[in-house]
Amino acid sequence: MSTIGVTPNPSDSSAKVPKRPARRVGEKSRRGFAAMSPEQQRRIASEGGRASHESGKGHRFSTEEARAAGRKGGQISRRGPNKPADATT
Repeated sequence: MSTIGVTPNPSDSSAKVPKRPARRVGEKSRRGFAAMSPEQQRRIASEGGRASHESGKGHRFSTEEARAAGRKGGQISRRGPNKPADATT
């Protein structure tokens, strides 16, 4: 007898189907980082940052780079939604 395409009978005690409570409308399950405590999130993120710098792929802004990035961000944020990219006031 072939079992292909046959669904297990829910009343069959040999079928192991985990029972989960029904989810409420609009409620999201917390998975991954969202399910962790803030302390655990910080610890894991910190390990990633440390590993990145140890491997030589991490980046630290110099004073000049940080100044230029801040200036560029400020110029873009003051542009407004209707002004073209090259307009300066």
